[in-house]
Amino acid sequence: MHHFLIALATTPSPTPTPSLRPGLSEDQVTPGTWGFVLTAFIVVLTTFLIVDMVRRIRRVRYRAQVEEALVGGTDGAETDGRVQGKPDAEESDGDAGSGAR
Repeated sequence: MHHFLIALATTPSPTPTPSLRPGLSEDQVTPGTWGFVLTAFIVVLTTFLIVDMVRRIRRVRYRAQVEEALVGGTDGAETDGRVQGKPDAEESDGDAGSGAR
């Protein structure tokens, strides 16, 4: 009996042959060649956009690190209470801040 149960468990059951519903053709349910080409194009375009975005983010991050290093080296040189190379809020855009409006 044990061998019979193992044989039933391992024997594949017959699967029905795949068929479409009456009135449907394969062209109506599959994307076809043009669908594959457009999907592949979108994947390639997305990959290029992601690579470009990562490159730009990395460039901005490196520029910020270099700017921090340059500003960090000049922090010791102060003149009349201001750090050289950094304008006051009034000098930068003529606005004393959000509280002065």
